[in-house]
Amino acid sequence: MWTLSCATPTYPALHLHQKTCANSITGVSVAVRVQHRHDPFVPEVSEAVESLYSEFRAVDNLVARNSARVLKAFQNAKVGSHHFGGSTGYGHDEAGGREVLDRVFAEIVGAESAIVRAQFFSGTHAITCALFAMLRPGDELLAVAGAPYDTLEEVIGIRDSQGLGSLKDFGVTYREVPLAKDGGLDWDALTVALKPQTKCALIQRSCGYSWRKSLSVNEIGRAIKIIKTQNPNCLVMVDNCYGEFVESMEPPMVGADLIAGSLIKNPGGTIAPCGGYVAGKEKWVNAAAARLSAPGLGVDCGSTPGDVMRTIFQGLFLSSQMVGEAIKGGLLIAEVMASKGYKVQPLPRVPRHDVVQAVQLGSREHLLAFCEAVQRSSPVASFVKPVAGSSPGYASEVIFADGTFIDGSTSELSCDGPLREPFSVYCQLSKWSSQNRFLFSKSPTNASRMDSDHLVSSTFISMWISGYIIYNDSCDSLDIARGVA
Repeated sequence: MWTLSCATPTYPALHLHQKTCANSITGVSVAVRVQHRHDPFVPEVSEAVESLYSEFRAVDNLVARNSARVLKAFQNAKVGSHHFGGSTGYGHDEAGGREVLDRVFAEIVGAESAIVRAQFFSGTHAITCALFAMLRPGDELLAVAGAPYDTLEEVIGIRDSQGLGSLKDFGVTYREVPLAKDGGLDWDALTVALKPQTKCALIQRSCGYSWRKSLSVNEIGRAIKIIKTQNPNCLVMVDNCYGEFVESMEPPMVGADLIAGSLIKNPGGTIAPCGGYVAGKEKWVNAAAARLSAPGLGVDCGSTPGDVMRTIFQGLFLSSQMVGEAIKGGLLIAEVMASKGYKVQPLPRVPRHDVVQAVQLGSREHLLAFCEAVQRSSPVASFVKPVAGSSPGYASEVIFADGTFIDGSTSELSCDGPLREPFSVYCQLSKWSSQNRFLFSKSPTNASRMDSDHLVSSTFISMWISGYIIYNDSCDSLDIARGVA
């Protein structure tokens, strides 16, 4: 039997110019010279990756636990290829895919019921359906984690919706519990926060555009206990965006009545083309479904044409692995940026509760330069320069860098931020580190940089964000990344 073997390391060696790999063919000895480029990573990235070994292993263990839970849910629901078929018109002739998808998702997040639909066109849309399902005129909505995400301000009525149908327009009042000085929940204030008219407490798991800590599932569970102790009938709705699969538990497992989120974030696994979900207590899931469709129609209608159903199933199956890679990217960018003197949230090496890594850049120019560099490092529309401007649902100017295959996807490499103090950028990290290497043949000659102390060439930014996966094929690029003019 003829065998040819040449073992190479999973992670590229950093200090080899050439490597001789002994190959054996029965009866013949052959020496193959393999050319290795010297030191393919900038030192800061190489050192950070090596120092984060134990943290990365912990993430791998988390991925294994979550992947096992996802696989079990698919098996229990007896998912078959016939469930991937599309439908048209009313969607009455679909082959059971909607029902099975809902059942799979509900089991994964520990909920009684779920509705997962392509017709939810954003996380804000899904959250809005959930809030309108729970609240009626005269009720109060209480936000217990400070101000909600910008796009919910007009939904709630914090910002004037011009009479287009906010909760405030329908007679629902709003109040919020400010965060504590450390950026976490104010537990003392929460213990006395509820009033007789408080019908629903809103908990935002991720930081949004606030410089605060994202909430762990255990913290959410503690908050739910405090809320239910004051009023067992008060409902708890969790904005779960960016938090799915970051821990081994989800909010319904600790008592949340409803959660909602987007499929072009974590649970879409980078391939779901659209959609969102609401999950939790069956009564309230059905009520949210009636807001998505109409009373009396609920969950049993709505077509999903083409191959969309398959991509949603497959994306959900892949999502725990993809989220794990994003967590590693967040750990890496926090490590490197903090070492350069930037304020980061979360701090380096602390447990992660969402996939967002925030960095305070300090000026409009730095924020724009950062986003431009990320866009240049993207596989799609790398030639496009992102421009800050107004965006539906946002009060401030916002800049987005999202050279993504799915438009607006934050389950792919992207970053964004409002152009207001302290000019923070919010990064959603790459989920493709298993590709091992990306090739950047050269850094753009007009690459924007902050200054010699804080490096933001497109190549180095992409290394910070995607970490050990990025291999640089240009000595010129390495020089720029090291701050050499």
